[in-house]
Amino acid sequence: MDPAAPHLTLAAPLDGLLDLLAGLVDVTGWLLAHWYLLALLVAGCWGLAEWVVRRLARKASAERMALELVPARHFDPGLEEIFRRGVQLARASTSMPWWAPRRTKAVQIRLRADGSSPLRYRIEGPAGGERLLSITPFGPAVTVKKALPVADKPRTHVVRAEFILRGKPTAPLRDVPLDPDPLQPLVDAVCDLRAGLGDLAELRLDIQRAPKWTLRARRVQLMSDARRRERREAQRAARWLRQDAGGVEDSLSWQLQQLIGSKSAGAGGGRRLVMPPVPRRVDPAEALGKLADDDHLVRVQLLVMCASDTEGRAEARLGQLQAALDVFGSGSRWAMRGWHLGPWRVGADRWPSRRGFERRWELGHCQPPRPNWVRLEELTGLLKPPTRHCRLPLLAGDLPTFQFGNPELLLQGIHAGPDGRRRLVATYARETLFEVGVGKAGGGKTERALAQAIGWAHAGGGLMFVDPHRDSWPRALPFLAHTTLAERIALIDLGAHGPAPQVSSWNPLDMRQGQVAHEVVEATADAFASVLGWDDATAPRALTILTAALAVLVAVNEAACQAGRPEDQTTLFHVRPLLTDPAFRTTALAGVEGRLDEETRAWWRVVFPTLPPDAFAVVLNPMARLAANPVTRAFLGQAAGVYNIRAAMDSKMIVWVCPGGNGPTDRLITALLARDLLRAVRSRRDVPEARRVPFRAYFDELITLTGAAPETIASMFEDFRKYRVHVHGMTQLLARLPAPVRLSLVQNASTLASTAGSQSAIAPVTAEWGDEPGPDVVAALDRFDHYVSLTVRGRRVGPVKITGPHLDDVFAAYARPDNTAAFERAARTTAGTAPLDVLATRARGQLERVNAFLAQLAPTTTPDNQEKTYK
Repeated sequence: MDPAAPHLTLAAPLDGLLDLLAGLVDVTGWLLAHWYLLALLVAGCWGLAEWVVRRLARKASAERMALELVPARHFDPGLEEIFRRGVQLARASTSMPWWAPRRTKAVQIRLRADGSSPLRYRIEGPAGGERLLSITPFGPAVTVKKALPVADKPRTHVVRAEFILRGKPTAPLRDVPLDPDPLQPLVDAVCDLRAGLGDLAELRLDIQRAPKWTLRARRVQLMSDARRRERREAQRAARWLRQDAGGVEDSLSWQLQQLIGSKSAGAGGGRRLVMPPVPRRVDPAEALGKLADDDHLVRVQLLVMCASDTEGRAEARLGQLQAALDVFGSGSRWAMRGWHLGPWRVGADRWPSRRGFERRWELGHCQPPRPNWVRLEELTGLLKPPTRHCRLPLLAGDLPTFQFGNPELLLQGIHAGPDGRRRLVATYARETLFEVGVGKAGGGKTERALAQAIGWAHAGGGLMFVDPHRDSWPRALPFLAHTTLAERIALIDLGAHGPAPQVSSWNPLDMRQGQVAHEVVEATADAFASVLGWDDATAPRALTILTAALAVLVAVNEAACQAGRPEDQTTLFHVRPLLTDPAFRTTALAGVEGRLDEETRAWWRVVFPTLPPDAFAVVLNPMARLAANPVTRAFLGQAAGVYNIRAAMDSKMIVWVCPGGNGPTDRLITALLARDLLRAVRSRRDVPEARRVPFRAYFDELITLTGAAPETIASMFEDFRKYRVHVHGMTQLLARLPAPVRLSLVQNASTLASTAGSQSAIAPVTAEWGDEPGPDVVAALDRFDHYVSLTVRGRRVGPVKITGPHLDDVFAAYARPDNTAAFERAARTTAGTAPLDVLATRARGQLERVNAFLAQLAPTTTPDNQEKTYK
């Protein structure tokens, strides 16, 4: 055997190893020499992988869905409900196909304001999470509906920003309470948006589950940093301890103590032994903070964009939103990504961040530049729509701006926006069915109603304004004194002012318009009953006698109108001769016997003769009071009266009615007018709904009016909507109104307004608003200021604070003080006024004309035979 063989056996592997090392060195040298090829290879692989991921991400983003959440006014969720919503969002973020990249596995909360609404709340996410997100833990207090894609028009000026978490990474955001709403700062930041200027502000919060491997690596890093800090602190403490000990031992006092101690002890003292502190054990919960547990930990991305067509407004809006996000700051806070370089800000609006921002904005990709880890509890304020504790601004889209001459709008007042701009606001006339205004005297209720009525009149609408005190007429007259309104105005003034008073005329029993006889009888009898307190229990005989008498008089009037002799009609004052004059009664009953039903004729033949004379006193007493007053005698004593509210409604007339006061006789007149209005409105059932002309009735001093006709006024608020007649009532105290009227007012009010007043008087109104604002706030209002709840597009708006329109300011351009005298003459002419003494004389002679007509109506019947028949 060759002695060199073992050496050859060992040399072969060694040579192979050396060759391998030499080859590796050569390859390494080549790579170092050609490093750019390796870089190109790595870059190409990265680019290819990124291209594939982006293609997949775009494909996944095309399958996203959008939901819009609309909260109710009473929406008031608890912390547990909000937390459950956050869990739903986190779970829905994973409802993506297996091939979808992580950046697409997110749910996006979009808070958007463009001037059309205070703050729209949308949820966008994977299509697979739609069923999960459609059913919220908020219940029926939040309406969830599919949202349409938002198409934004290009704006001239656009600013972008991305917010990241700064501060201690393990510290939580501030725990913001739910009352007031955490969204309030954001709402305040966008409250003065103006759609006309192209203003837009949108905040998008993307939520996705935190990557576990990244989270674990971060925890390891945090624990290492914590241990390093503890060791460093321990070393620092030991160093300071040794320095302190050395300084003490070198001091003169310590040396003297040692000398004295050593002599007394008989032995020398040595240096003290210093024990360095041991590093404290790191507590994972303290070191990791909110990152200690995986449960309910999410990664977020916060993007903001503001735009406007006016230079500077978008930048200012971004600053307001940045200030609003500062509210959430504590140990950790939201900070805008980027830095300032002199007057320039380098961030999402500049290269290289802008392109990535726009891609994430358009596709909904969640790729924050740093791990913004938060727990769901920190996002409580953003996981829900605005609640009842959020004070939402009133935008132009919420309440339309009043336009003079527009018949579709009804003036409500002056609203001051968050930016101080004042505008005339209105409601839609078709939705403003009934209005109620409450407040102390002089607070501005009547002024606001007058402004509304004047605006409605100039827009071509018909109305009736009833004012027992007549103060409203001279106040409104200068602003109505236009030639275009002269033919539509009528003044019914029963005050009989001046040396030569002029009075209009009205016959409640007038049958010239073809009214239904029993409706006229019922309306008149009910008017007397409501004022006098008659009902079937307390005064059944009085009701029966009056109803039977009115039936005969209405039948006579029907015959007179059919004969073409309306000037021979009876009036209310012929109730007395019908009951007390046998000759007149016999002639009247004989003349209309064929027009009366059998029951009425039987009552006059059988029951009437058995009644004692004193049974008629209760009926004749109010008639005597009306006849004793020359104004009411002249007004009600004309056979063919001019006042016809049904014709006024159908022809869009402007009727101003001033009953003259609030005494017993005035209340009776008011009750007759109110009941006639109710009858006339109900008679519109013979007109198709589409052809019923809208008409508005304004009742000032409801306490006075309802004292005369409580049930009638209540019926108006209940029935008039069906016939397109709308009632506006003003009163100082709701509590003083009769219960039926008060309940009908509050129940059916489209608009409920209150000026200042005592808290006890205002409390019933604020109670309808849920005491937001409370009585103390409303009671402190300035004059002409109101809190008003309105109905716009089927939903309630407010209560909002508005300033009542002052006629001298709002309608200054409509004032025609030089035309007032001529216009008032035209209003009286249209109302058919005549001198009081002329009408009184004509009323006194009306019985003779009626007798003459009845004599011609039944010439073959002798009074003796008729008397025998009805006695």
